[in-house]
Amino acid sequence: MSWYKPKNMLGHLLNRSDSTKVSKDKRSDASEVIPHHVAIIMDGNGRWAKDKGFPRFKGHQEGMDNVKRIVKVANREGVKVLTIYAFSTENWKRPKAEVDFLMKLPTQFLNHYLPELIEENVKVTMIGFFDQLPTHTRKSMDEAVERTKSNTGLILNIALNYGGRFEITEAVKQIAEEVQNGKLSVASITEDVITEHLYTKALPDPDLLIRTSGEVRLSNFLLWQLAYSEFWFSPVHWPAFDEEEFLKALGAYSQRKRRFGGLNEKEED
Repeated sequence: MSWYKPKNMLGHLLNRSDSTKVSKDKRSDASEVIPHHVAIIMDGNGRWAKDKGFPRFKGHQEGMDNVKRIVKVANREGVKVLTIYAFSTENWKRPKAEVDFLMKLPTQFLNHYLPELIEENVKVTMIGFFDQLPTHTRKSMDEAVERTKSNTGLILNIALNYGGRFEITEAVKQIAEEVQNGKLSVASITEDVITEHLYTKALPDPDLLIRTSGEVRLSNFLLWQLAYSEFWFSPVHWPAFDEEEFLKALGAYSQRKRRFGGLNEKEED
């Protein structure tokens, strides 16, 4: 007897018969239910460290290492864009020693894992306000973006010194300046025009937002872009958020019917 062999692990979960997984009649193929763009608020590094009796720095280090593991799973499962919230504009309020350590992590991550990312055809992009960042951090970012710009696989989009309100404010300023200079009329300002002035203008909006560590809030992340995204909240702290948890999120997404403000076919009937 021959059995269907799924191309990815989510396909395996979708074909399982127990009631906690997605039933076969709710999908036709695993690839059809994979979110194109997944955004993650990586929360809980400090709490993970505290629970284990480690200093907070250890939690941040483990969280950084976990990024590579989740990138690998996302790439394998067919996710096209993975946006991770690495450092917010509000994180500067933390103790200086912690901020200094956090500023070193992007450099460590990119320097250590860049060869692997290149080998796996991952393209690195960055969003945020970079003027405040240390020179060594910006240098590593620029190198990673430059060396992967021709890659055609998963886009790893890193939000660093990012704030949703700041992003929208900057977009409004740019639009106002274009109106003042006569390049744009007030009547021509649409949602698309605003989108074109955001950091993420080259990317589709996220289909799925994942937040770890049990918190249920957006924390000033992608406020414009998440308008119609599906949300999935995990109680697991980010350093312990493994492949199984990520696949649970994809599985939950596969069961949802996205309406974008409209009705599905059954409701219309």
